[in-house]
Amino acid sequence: MNHPTSWPAPAKLNLFLHITGRRADGYHLLQSVFQFLDYGDEITITVRRDGEIHRTSELSGVRPEQDLVVRAARLLQQYSHTSLGADIHVRKVLPMGGGLGGGSSDAATVLVALNQQWQCGLSLDALAEIGLQLGADVPVFVHGHAAWAEGVGEILVPVELPEPWFLVITPPVEVSTAEIFSDPRLTRECQAIKIRDFLAGEGENVCQPVAASHYPEIAQALTWLGQFAKAKMTGTGSCIFAAFDTEAQAQQVYQQLPEQWNGFVARANNRSALHRRLAEF
Repeated sequence: MNHPTSWPAPAKLNLFLHITGRRADGYHLLQSVFQFLDYGDEITITVRRDGEIHRTSELSGVRPEQDLVVRAARLLQQYSHTSLGADIHVRKVLPMGGGLGGGSSDAATVLVALNQQWQCGLSLDALAEIGLQLGADVPVFVHGHAAWAEGVGEILVPVELPEPWFLVITPPVEVSTAEIFSDPRLTRECQAIKIRDFLAGEGENVCQPVAASHYPEIAQALTWLGQFAKAKMTGTGSCIFAAFDTEAQAQQVYQQLPEQWNGFVARANNRSALHRRLAEF
């Protein structure tokens, strides 16, 4: 076995989320902007010579064969025909069902890191295609750049955005994406907008009112954070965020956070921590 190496799996925010239609297979067509946070899970990988894949950390309620990190490693094995394996340990920081992309980010980090450590030589486009089989959010984490997203989230155009400080509140609820997307009140026919419209201030999260109606904790967090700055929900929830110009401003509001809630302050990144780590190799 080789020495263990450590890799970041950063969080993402959806700065807006529109649904513009639905495909024949039932998937929703989206428009969104993804930006990364300098905050997330940490994955430690040790290469094995025997070809076995082992998850060496526990994830409550998720069996190893269902875990996206294990599935990502096995898919990469199949595509690359490598004889190598890996021990994978995930230090979980990001909440499940929070809309921060934790599971997708973990899977992307495993694909990118093992492609490097197994010396598979696959391109980021090829890794993103593999990742799309695991989830619609995986490709943006594989590519590692803030992006305008369309399709089911896999058609990505890199964008350069301001990198403010975000205060993120993590309400104590795990939101089911399927529940939000199946709600009849969800707006599914948004008029498509362009990147310049978003940069001019257009765009909202159409899942936000639906999630807030299902989960009072989300509605309460939106109201509380909205006193200080424009508060939004990421993805299908549950996490709520607001942007601040400086870390001090974000921390000042964070210090006032009601004690029944958790949260964190993090800097926005147009280039993900995963790709900064990859550059070190």
